Parts: sequence; C-alpha cells; structure tokens
Amino acid sequence: MDSDDSWLSTDDVAKRLKMPKKTLAAWASAGRGPRFARMGRYRRYRLSDLLVWEQEQLDKT
Repeated sequence: MDSDDSWLSTDDVAKRLKMPKKTLAAWASAGRGPRFARMGRYRRYRLSDLLVWEQEQLDKT
C-alpha cells in the first residue's frame, strides 16, 4: 500500500490544514473542500486526494 493511500480523520486534516473541524464540516455540507468518503457516520480523507486538493488551491492563486 502506498503511503499516499492512507486514510485521515477529520482531526488529522484539521491539524494538517491548521483550521477548525467545523470549517471542514461546513465545506463538506456545501460540497466544497477536499474529497472525502463517508464511513459510517465519519468522514475520512484519503491522503492522495488531500494532496491533489492542496495543489489545486495553490494553482488558484
């Protein structure tokens, strides 16, 4: 398994992006932000998807 295919929790992503978990929740409900998968009642973010999303944000500037 590639390390970019690991799954991150909302806490992990919030810490990585240095933002509140509530911001990620608001983005998820609005269909914005990093791609995620629902696993039960939890959102999980694949590291490879997060890396792509981060690059897209840099490309917008």
